[in-house]
Amino acid sequence: MMDGLRARVLPEAQRRTLAELAEDLDLTSGDSASKISAFWTMLTLSAVIATAGVLSDSTATVIGAMIIAPLSTPIMGIALGIVNRQRRGATRFVLLGVLLVVGTGVLFSAALPGSYDLLGNSQIASRTSPGLLDVVAAVATGFAGAVALARRDVAAVLPGVAIAISLVPPLAVVGVCLGQGAGWLAVGALLLFLSNLLALVLAGTVVYAVLGYGLVVTGPDRARRRARVTVSVLFLVVVLPLLANTVSTYLISVWTARVQTIASTWISNVPDASVTSVDTRSRTFYVRVRTTGELPPLTDLLEELDGQVPDGLRVVVDSRVGQQLDVGTVGQ
Repeated sequence: MMDGLRARVLPEAQRRTLAELAEDLDLTSGDSASKISAFWTMLTLSAVIATAGVLSDSTATVIGAMIIAPLSTPIMGIALGIVNRQRRGATRFVLLGVLLVVGTGVLFSAALPGSYDLLGNSQIASRTSPGLLDVVAAVATGFAGAVALARRDVAAVLPGVAIAISLVPPLAVVGVCLGQGAGWLAVGALLLFLSNLLALVLAGTVVYAVLGYGLVVTGPDRARRRARVTVSVLFLVVVLPLLANTVSTYLISVWTARVQTIASTWISNVPDASVTSVDTRSRTFYVRVRTTGELPPLTDLLEELDGQVPDGLRVVVDSRVGQQLDVGTVGQ
């Protein structure tokens, strides 16, 4: 069965040898000086382009950075090294590359004003709260990239893989957020990068084990057993944090909808008054209202919210004229 699957996914006529694959993924083999020079040059340029694209909120610029980013090469090298149990120094290149991109983001953030709204930038906001769908896309992209690298006839899909898997932009966001002192946003972007990295390693490990690239060194049973254990561990490492984040995002959306409903009822007796939006940031609900009259007692709103949302969350009402009223903390 495994042989049949391998023949369908990677026909023998199109299969690259282990030596050919290692030559592409191992930056220390062959003309290592040229490979390493190209890697750092392109990664540095990609970091600059990605950070500039993020700060200018330009999707096209960020996509350009994704295409030229070489970070997926050592990451796939890690997967190949796991399968055939050979250390190729790929992990070191990944770690140093991460520091380079994050450092670039920190430097660029120095040019931002202190009042810069990070979440008002779609390139930043979209990369600070990853969920399960992000890891599903990353795993599928990893499989596509691993197969494309192993086949001689589908290398043309690699630019698409580079665009689909987000590696450098999240790290640029990490650096920008750290530079602005937004630690939790930086953690969210770092989680997105780590989930994509581990998804690539997971997919690459599965593909290279199934295609037999570990047979030369470890033997068929041992290679597949090692791959299964590695995949299981990586699966847990990737899925559990994202599952927690997905559940948290869902609960926040439910609580936000409840706050909007209750706040609309609270202000319904005021002529021509309405709740325009409810946003949640840092354990605080921001209720934006539009009214030309006096607001009902704020304590009434707090009492209605008691038992509908978790205790300890703050509520702030923003009026049409820009006045911000601290309603208080639910349950206290």
